Amino acid sequence: MDTGLTTIPESDIEKHRATAQSMITRVVVLEDSSGQSSTPLAGTGRRFVSTVSTGSVRRTREVELAKTVASVRPDDQLMSITQHTLLYRARRGIAVSLAVADVFSRTGELESLQARNARAPLEGEEATRFRKLLAASAYVSAFTFASYLSQLVEADGEAPNDIREPDFLFDTPQDALKAMIAGLDAALAGAKADTELALRARTFARVAIDGLLTRKGRFDGLGSFEDTHMRVDNDDFTIDGFDVAPGKRSRPLVMTFKKPEEVVGNHIAKYQSVKLAKMLMAYDFDRQSNPFVELGGFLFTFIGDGAPGTGKTTLIQMITGLVNDYCQVAGWPFHYENFGVDQISSYQGKSGQNCRAFIDNVLNPRAIGFGTIDDIDQVAAKRSDDRASAGQHEITGVLMSAFSGAMTVIRGNCSFGMFSNYPENVDDALRQRAGARWLVDGPQTREDYIDIFVLLAGKNHKIPLGEHELYAAQEIQRAVDTAYESHSKPHEDGLIKVYERFMKENGQPRTMADVGEYLHLIKEAEPRFTGRAIKNVTDAIKMRAMDIELPDDWFEKPETFMHKSYDDKKAMIEELRGPFDMAMVMQEINRYADSEFRYSDRADDSAVEKLLRDQRLRERAAREMEELKQKGLWKA
Repeated sequence: MDTGLTTIPESDIEKHRATAQSMITRVVVLEDSSGQSSTPLAGTGRRFVSTVSTGSVRRTREVELAKTVASVRPDDQLMSITQHTLLYRARRGIAVSLAVADVFSRTGELESLQARNARAPLEGEEATRFRKLLAASAYVSAFTFASYLSQLVEADGEAPNDIREPDFLFDTPQDALKAMIAGLDAALAGAKADTELALRARTFARVAIDGLLTRKGRFDGLGSFEDTHMRVDNDDFTIDGFDVAPGKRSRPLVMTFKKPEEVVGNHIAKYQSVKLAKMLMAYDFDRQSNPFVELGGFLFTFIGDGAPGTGKTTLIQMITGLVNDYCQVAGWPFHYENFGVDQISSYQGKSGQNCRAFIDNVLNPRAIGFGTIDDIDQVAAKRSDDRASAGQHEITGVLMSAFSGAMTVIRGNCSFGMFSNYPENVDDALRQRAGARWLVDGPQTREDYIDIFVLLAGKNHKIPLGEHELYAAQEIQRAVDTAYESHSKPHEDGLIKVYERFMKENGQPRTMADVGEYLHLIKEAEPRFTGRAIKNVTDAIKMRAMDIELPDDWFEKPETFMHKSYDDKKAMIEELRGPFDMAMVMQEINRYADSEFRYSDRADDSAVEKLLRDQRLRERAAREMEELKQKGLWKA
């Protein structure tokens, strides 16, 4: 059971300031010697490594972090704002970490064991337990320090790839922090400018956190810290057990938001976007869960596909604008992030790290999150595509693990949207991890085209509108009813044949067995219609069962709905939902299966076009070669 929020008072932090100051001034650490020279080989970034084993040799090293930071600008006696800020954050992080270690000691029996050990050395089982808890306390202090730097140090740019883990030491909290300072000092030693200084410090924090999390299983007694929520108000720093925060709260979101009435066409996608924005606001920060996850219908991942210019970007702007407005009313943090081709790196493993950081940022349980991957077909490669870069393959693996992996936990505070003009080029397994398929086909009807022209033309004219009720076709509920009804029968030729065969043999579906028979026939025609596809269909059906319009007045004032308890929110939602029927079932099956047949047909068409083009080129080359031979110009 999670404990309540613990606010660490300034007095508890200030009593450790002298210790923290001494650590950033000068500490002596004992390190393992790896046989690696401290002098780089000329012309390379490498160091000489002795062939003689020195694994058991340990040496002392003096660490003077303040001097290392100051040496970045040796020609200036006064430190820059960036240098001073980093040094202050390091000192403050040490003091906060020691205060957190004190809280950890008080919540268990470590404090009492320390007092008894001070009077007389402990023996036997008590001594063993004392050492284990002391090591756990050291681990907590190191993790807190790394988290503090990660959240409070701001840096932008490509992270360096030469930052190593610190030589961790977990004897006492002070020893652990000395080792962390030594690691930070080594990371900063290569900085050439202020901007690189902050970037290397932040990268060190991330590397240290990764290293600490891999070692967590070695420590007993960390259970009480797992469910702890601590906060330092003056720094706006929070630590929630071992959850990795994404860093300092993001800057104010700068984006051109779109309102639903400014999105023409795309009725089902627009309707489900509005529902998704409201679903996210049902999240409960104390319980870190969402009633829609428990009741069914929460949209964790979706893919939107359509031709260029049909409105995918506009749809992203609409969803983000809605969630941002709701979060401002509720007073909640909102994190939006897009992952694009610019984050594919030439360094091995770096693309995967960038993608993992993107996922972690959006998943952060202390904020409402929305993440998008635009042009997913360019960012993530098919596993069978040997022409794709290693970075694209890394991203595919990370996304598959994050969206539906063994360790995936859906809390209901965030959603991920993938968008593509060519979804047939997305890996099948990754595409099937999208719980919903949105066909972003843009304006379709005469009314749609009138509406979009009037909207984009603006008001600087006196041309009459004519016989047309402006934006009436864009009323979401009326438009979406028509759109859903259109899926009572399939759209794609391949699925139409399956549907007609089923209707001829079985008639109108009336039972669950009839539905299973229809699904089996689809599977025979389209092998990619697997068990995961069935899960996505049933999730979509549950979403239709939750096809409730949360009243707009619930989101005008936070106390009406958003600030209510989890149980109250759940009860309010349950009052609105109803059962699903056979019409909904068939519409959702056809909608999802249509997308699979559409992707298959596109992939086949692309392959045929490529073969035809290659054959035309061969025939043209043969003709031109024959002409050159006749002129005597061909030399084989």
